[in-house]
Amino acid sequence: MTTTCLLVSLAVFAGGERQVGVPMGQGKVRPKVTLSQPRGGWTIDRMITVEGQVSDNTVDPVIVSINGDRYLMRTSSGSFSRAFPSAAGKNVVTVMATNRGGTGTAQATTYAEIPPVPLKVVLTSDTEGVWTDLHIWEPTKESQNKETGELNQNAMAHVFWANTESPSGGTFYLNEQGGDFDQPAYGPYLYVHRAPPTGTFLIAANYWPSGDKAHTIATLNVTLFEGTAQESKRRVQVPLATPGTTRVLAWINVVDAGKALIYVPGQDPEPDGNGWPTNLDAVTYTVTTQSM
Repeated sequence: MTTTCLLVSLAVFAGGERQVGVPMGQGKVRPKVTLSQPRGGWTIDRMITVEGQVSDNTVDPVIVSINGDRYLMRTSSGSFSRAFPSAAGKNVVTVMATNRGGTGTAQATTYAEIPPVPLKVVLTSDTEGVWTDLHIWEPTKESQNKETGELNQNAMAHVFWANTESPSGGTFYLNEQGGDFDQPAYGPYLYVHRAPPTGTFLIAANYWPSGDKAHTIATLNVTLFEGTAQESKRRVQVPLATPGTTRVLAWINVVDAGKALIYVPGQDPEPDGNGWPTNLDAVTYTVTTQSM
């Protein structure tokens, strides 16, 4: 499967100004980043903890890159800590902190001896003080009519912040910030499935700003068959502006244990064949107009 990267970047939206770029620390001496975890070497853990300290306490957030996927992570008095799902094989972790004096960087590489992850979904936003909630609908045996090909959204398993239990074995990670799981922030929200069932997955974001935060850009990173020769990445960015807005970010069609296809509404030609549902547009409309 061909790796695809789509980028839609908007800096200003109608209706007001928005935060642009990552907030900069106020210190005038380039910050020093110290990583206490990961320490490098080998691991058999399915999770990798990124933990450390920034010399400038005003730097918030730091930028974390894991194998090229970028996240924003909050700090508290200069400290940061968050666990992420490991990738099979090489995990290159880079943490960057920026203030008026420049950018400090620390890096560590860990090799994870774990089974490959067929499906990983990460949702982040670029604005502090907003909720950009990740919603996953998983396929079930009853979710798609074999004769008509139509998808029944009500028969799918809905996994999100208030219902993190996946009947098929997926794992949903809440947006944890310093031990609190209900703070508006950059994310990330994480979802992995180590044995995804065949069928169609639906990925959506539900947006709720707080205070005077009016707009944000949601970034979805999807990785398929991570750590294998079939590894494929897709990055999608969409603007969110209206409180309560739900956007369908992507559909993932797991054809078999080694093949999956991605469809992004509004950016890709509508798919057919390979078991794709015949009513994707109708289900998309239902999801985006119902209350979350």
